[in-house]
Amino acid sequence: MGLLAAHGLGEARIYRERRVAALVPAFNEERHVGGVVTTMPSFVDHIIVVDDASVDGTTEAALAPGDPRVTLIRHEANEGLGASLIDAHLAALNTDAEIMVVMAGDGQMDPAYLPALLDPIVDGHVVFTKGNRFFSTRSWHGMPKHRVLGNIVLTFLTKIATGYWDLFDPQNGYTAIARHASERIDWNDLARDYSFENDVLAHLGLQRAVIRDVDIPARYGDEVSSIRMRRVVRDILRTLGRAFNRRFWLQYVVRSFSPVALFVFTGIPLLVWALVFGVWVAWMSIGPAEASTATVMLVVMPLLVGLQLVLAAFVIDVLNQPR
Repeated sequence: MGLLAAHGLGEARIYRERRVAALVPAFNEERHVGGVVTTMPSFVDHIIVVDDASVDGTTEAALAPGDPRVTLIRHEANEGLGASLIDAHLAALNTDAEIMVVMAGDGQMDPAYLPALLDPIVDGHVVFTKGNRFFSTRSWHGMPKHRVLGNIVLTFLTKIATGYWDLFDPQNGYTAIARHASERIDWNDLARDYSFENDVLAHLGLQRAVIRDVDIPARYGDEVSSIRMRRVVRDILRTLGRAFNRRFWLQYVVRSFSPVALFVFTGIPLLVWALVFGVWVAWMSIGPAEASTATVMLVVMPLLVGLQLVLAAFVIDVLNQPR
């Protein structure tokens, strides 16, 4: 990683008495990153562009506008989206910025909606805001059914892993975070791939940080995605599995032995017993043999009790989300 350019601050640009840093990850975005810099709102104090070892003119395009707010970091080797954002957040903490917002280098994030992300943080209601492209039912129009299903499944898994049951569109990278919340995150411990956004939510959940989704419509242009979906899905599932395991043990076992832990530790073994013993009973009952009432009850009762306990754990977890 190298710091190629760091321009002076120039005059202070304050948004409602807060200094703002825009973090711009870019990989082969020669056609778009200059426009991102040029259209950056005037109230943004710092623009930190991270060129992730692009093979085109991304670096030159980012510097071409000559904006004195720009600090450019270039990776010597391609490290991934998460790595770029980690370096950008760490660099932002070395400035006087009080809020950090992510503005992707492909120009998909409309700067007109930046105040909508900043205001809830400035007002003190939350410490983190995130765009949500699906507040409107029109957002689903034209999207392939497998993409719709994928968004729903991924959102549900992210809810389980992070404890933020009100969120949707977890892969939306248009985010803003307050400095004091950013300082509590060990950025070097986060995922360095496309599961970065999910991991940020997981770490905020461990802080019991209050977050909010903001209605921001999608804006697509002629950018070409380089994402390999199979690899991305694998990385996200691995990150979410690790996040859920960490959250469950820290939040419900280590910090306080919650009823959630008791219900899960009791309910899951009952469900496993009901499944295994139920299959065995069904197999042995094939033909003239019939299972006795007592045997059937040994399957049904653990199944019902186990389901009730696990569902109760879910309900408590939903009610326990940070607000």
